[in-house]
Amino acid sequence: YVSNHRLSSTYIAFTNHISSVSTPSSLQDALGDPKWKIAMVEEMEALQKNCTWELVDLPKGKRPVGCKWVFTVKHKADGSVERYKARLVAKGYTQIYGVDYSETFAPVAKINTIRVILSLAANLDWPLHQFDVKNAFLHGDLKD
Repeated sequence: YVSNHRLSSTYIAFTNHISSVSTPSSLQDALGDPKWKIAMVEEMEALQKNCTWELVDLPKGKRPVGCKWVFTVKHKADGSVERYKARLVAKGYTQIYGVDYSETFAPVAKINTIRVILSLAANLDWPLHQFDVKNAFLHGDLKD
């Protein structure tokens, strides 16, 4: 249960509009909706265009790392739908240290760092730009 009794009527309409759009809970649900199907096709085309992978024979005694689809809806500031995003992600949690991989690295920024940078930008009149990356992958040769 979510209470919205403290929100203004404008914000209630905004939250109701955002919550009216749902994300699929399974691949079968997504394939049944043309909007999500288009998002999945766009993701696959981007992955192929960037030469994200190449098909090779699986080494003897090794298990492949699986993947799954993750679905999200991007909204504009007014609450309307900007686009439907489908991402094909590796199930990295199935890997075993020293067997499937030897080291992992994921660059992240702490929220405090972001706040400091935004504060500097506001105080020093730095220009700010926002962009959304359709997909991003580490480009390099993997040995395992």
